[in-house]
Amino acid sequence: MRIDLHTHSTASDGTDTPAELVRNAAAAGLDVVALTDHDTTRGHAEAERALRELPGGPTLVTGAELSCSLDGMGVHMLAYLFDPEEPELARERELVRDDRTPRAKTMIGKLQDLGVPVTWEQVARIAGDGSVGRPHIAEALVGLGVVPTVSDAFTPEWLADGGRAFADKHELDPFDAIRLVKAAGGVAVLAHPGADKRGRTVAESAIAELTAVGLDGIEVDHMDHSPATRTRLRALAGELGLLTTGSSDYHGSRKTCVLGEFTTDPEIYGEITRRATGAFPVPGAGGSPAA
Repeated sequence: MRIDLHTHSTASDGTDTPAELVRNAAAAGLDVVALTDHDTTRGHAEAERALRELPGGPTLVTGAELSCSLDGMGVHMLAYLFDPEEPELARERELVRDDRTPRAKTMIGKLQDLGVPVTWEQVARIAGDGSVGRPHIAEALVGLGVVPTVSDAFTPEWLADGGRAFADKHELDPFDAIRLVKAAGGVAVLAHPGADKRGRTVAESAIAELTAVGLDGIEVDHMDHSPATRTRLRALAGELGLLTTGSSDYHGSRKTCVLGEFTTDPEIYGEITRRATGAFPVPGAGGSPAA
């Protein structure tokens, strides 16, 4: 089985609609794909409709990537198969989403102060119906010729945490995020904790503390992790008894990663589905709900 547990659609900052993502996952030969848009489940219904109309489609794992902050550092928590109607978690996701537009406008103002002629109208047009985020601003910078790629905008010079044009937004404490996900019947996996290209990384001591409050796993096989980092994280996971996942972090044409670039072991996927009680995978004709 080929299993990709981290993708994004136009419901947040990807370029594929949820329906296109499901179809592209099938074309890429995936048996299981997780839709994990930032702080929203808005794309799930469309993805499920597309799956029902797709012969040989993959199994869909519903989820979200929750925006968190730990000691002033941005941290992302992948939440799988939680109850999307659980009120406390739904309220926190809404608070994060509501803060995205004011934050984007603040960042645009900072860029303008730095002499970059970017406008809110440009960024809003790129975001479309999705929840506006830094990748949309980064794409605007690429269009203006300020940086060559979206990834090049995520540096201290521009949009990285603490960068010249960075602005804070409402974010969850990751310990609270784990509590909320578990209370909603979900499974919590720390996304790309060793992605040093993005700036500061999550300390091993912090991962141990998160494990003590219920963290289920860490994303190990990811494009922003070097081979040495993957080896280190896999060893840490073994010491702490954490699940290890692999995924593409696919954003469509916005990033260079491709669907299925990294994948999750079927046994790990099976354990995730066994632990979840808030929702169940949506089987496609090409896959089964659990390994």
